[in-house]
Amino acid sequence: MANTEQLTPEQKKENRTLMSAMGFIVIAVAVLAIIGFLFLKQPAEIIEGQAEATSVRVSGKLPGRVVEFFVHEGDMVKAGDTLVHIHSSLVEAKLQQARSMEDVAKAMDQKVDAGTRSQIIQSAYEMWQQAKAAVGITKKTYDRMQNLYSEGVMSEQKRDEAKAAYDAAVAASKAAQSQYEMAKQGAQKEDKESAKAMVGAARAGVSEVEALLEDQYLTAPCDGQIDVIFPHEGELVALGAPIMNVLKIDDKWVTFNVREEYLTDMTMGKEITVMIPALKDKEVKAKIYYVRDLGSYATWHATKTTGDWDSKTFEVKARPTEAVPDLRPGMTVIYKE
Repeated sequence: MANTEQLTPEQKKENRTLMSAMGFIVIAVAVLAIIGFLFLKQPAEIIEGQAEATSVRVSGKLPGRVVEFFVHEGDMVKAGDTLVHIHSSLVEAKLQQARSMEDVAKAMDQKVDAGTRSQIIQSAYEMWQQAKAAVGITKKTYDRMQNLYSEGVMSEQKRDEAKAAYDAAVAASKAAQSQYEMAKQGAQKEDKESAKAMVGAARAGVSEVEALLEDQYLTAPCDGQIDVIFPHEGELVALGAPIMNVLKIDDKWVTFNVREEYLTDMTMGKEITVMIPALKDKEVKAKIYYVRDLGSYATWHATKTTGDWDSKTFEVKARPTEAVPDLRPGMTVIYKE
């Protein structure tokens, strides 16, 4: 108290001024802190994804050995370009066998269509004529025996024997005529149909093997870039084994795995702006065309029994609205909410 009473009026005034300034500063700092708290922006949520592209697998029906590749990994190809040659000596042998079977079937069909040889027809005709002549002779003999029997000169036994000989000659004549008619008509209808069916089956066998051999030269199914080649030259490949992948460069998209609470800004059909770090942070517009949940295995489970909940993960795909030639599958893509 003594020290305070000893201060001069000027010192007291300076102390009051200093205290006022300090109070003003404290109030200003408090006001600025309140304003900063009210207007402070939360940092943007960053969702990381990656670029994708359609990959078409090239494989064939022909099991064999890789003879030669006509492309290398990284080459650009057009649809229909020849990619690889696969050789199979076993399938080529089967083709030769199938063609031989077709030749045999054709020969049988031609034989059936040609009908009976003219010599056989002529022989059947002559046999018929002989039988007809025998009928005439036996008939005259029978008539003579019948007259003699009527006059009482010939016994009934002899008459019956002549009648039996005549009946046998008539039957033989009819049989010979039937054989002659069959020779003229040739093979039966069923035989001809069977021969033609055998030719059809043989042709189908040849076509089946030729279809396999069509895959000895595999071609590009689409325009794109050779991504991965699996076997090496000289290796054996099985039926349907993958030979290589063709990447469709023009069909690209980006994929994000997003927790469901962030889907409010990633709705179907919405255009978003994504950034590609590998392309010097280039920003690209992309349109969302696919949203699907990834199932229970991708669910984020709550760590608290109260105040929290499980959250599913969704797969979101977006396709760039403009061409990005340098965008490659696997590149990181960033989306900021």
